[in-house]
Amino acid sequence: MNGATRTNTRDIARAAIQSELAKVAFDLFRREGFGNVTVNDLAAAAGVSRSTFLRYFDTKEDAVLGAVDGQGQQIADAVRARPADEDDWTALRRALGTVTEEHRRDPDGALAMSQLIMRTPALCARSQEKQNGWRPAIAQALAERGDPSRPTALGPLVRAAAAVDCLNIAVNEWTASDGRLDLDDLLDGAFAALAPR
Repeated sequence: MNGATRTNTRDIARAAIQSELAKVAFDLFRREGFGNVTVNDLAAAAGVSRSTFLRYFDTKEDAVLGAVDGQGQQIADAVRARPADEDDWTALRRALGTVTEEHRRDPDGALAMSQLIMRTPALCARSQEKQNGWRPAIAQALAERGDPSRPTALGPLVRAAAAVDCLNIAVNEWTASDGRLDLDDLLDGAFAALAPR
């Protein structure tokens, strides 16, 4: 077995453990309330030590929001994969399908997660912070697909920020409707409200 195989196997095992710890944390937060659960409670529920739990998550907020970390890069990769002749706004809307697809795949789980985040100020703030971190990667993807002769300093960053805000507004409306409204329709509406005229 070479070093790359060992590293890959280690990464897969780490991701599986992290996923299981996140599930235990989410279930406990839903039952007991986020503010009523400590890291010690999370570790005990998962059957691991506090230090083991903290090896996978820096904070209890991260135990809930760990899945959000990779979404910015997924969106950026999806922007890069869009046809070159597609305008940036359309490419962004289509790329956000990577996030809405996760909601379609597990609507009950996504709704429960969104409700927990919206009802918990610490999670709401941390989620916003993580999503703000998506902007540079998405803006870079937009700049890479743009016309090299046009200035790109602020345009891609503004469009990336607007797209992430449209996603947040759509998810908030979807959550407020208890998942009855169609998330893609809400996102289309948010994008239409900002579409260049």
